[in-house]
Amino acid sequence: MSTETRPAERRPYRKKQRAEQEAETRLRITESAMTLHGTIGPADTSISAVAEHAGVRRSTVYRHFPDEEALFGACSSHWAALNPPPDIGAWGQISDPDERLRTALGELYGYYSRTGEMLDRLLRDAPRLPVVRKLMAPFGEMLAAAAEILMRGRGLRGRARERVRAAIGHALAFPTWQQLTGEQGLDAAAAVELMARFVDAAA
Repeated sequence: MSTETRPAERRPYRKKQRAEQEAETRLRITESAMTLHGTIGPADTSISAVAEHAGVRRSTVYRHFPDEEALFGACSSHWAALNPPPDIGAWGQISDPDERLRTALGELYGYYSRTGEMLDRLLRDAPRLPVVRKLMAPFGEMLAAAAEILMRGRGLRGRARERVRAAIGHALAFPTWQQLTGEQGLDAAAAVELMARFVDAAA
């Protein structure tokens, strides 16, 4: 009896193989876009550049991602899965406001140090590209929510509350970390301590 695989039996295997190849191609395109967004920035990343980096044709990119928003969305989701932000909800479990602030800044600045190059390009290009601005909106919402968590339990009112809220917002901002650890040459621990004292002084 012949053991040769019949055509009907080979079809499911070939179908599975094609699906795996398509998934690999999609991932390669996504990672190529992610690499280019983090180096030259999304505003300067063309479909042709993504195709060349991924080693595929422009038509292949469009087959997987029919428009710019679809490509940016896949890139953003993939990058976020590889670089999850801090769990800001956990900060709310720390009762002491000063300890909570230092913990939050330590974790957030650690996140910035791992993702700084990409965040710099995205924030730089967001005003130029509506799709990037849309995808970056949750980042701004996260920082706003974090600020509210860090305001809890401070017992402040009026102008003092406004000053401290502004100081916390400034301390959480990516450009603040970027300036302190870049141009000013502080390490992360020193930057955290400086901003914690800055918030304390604002009260």
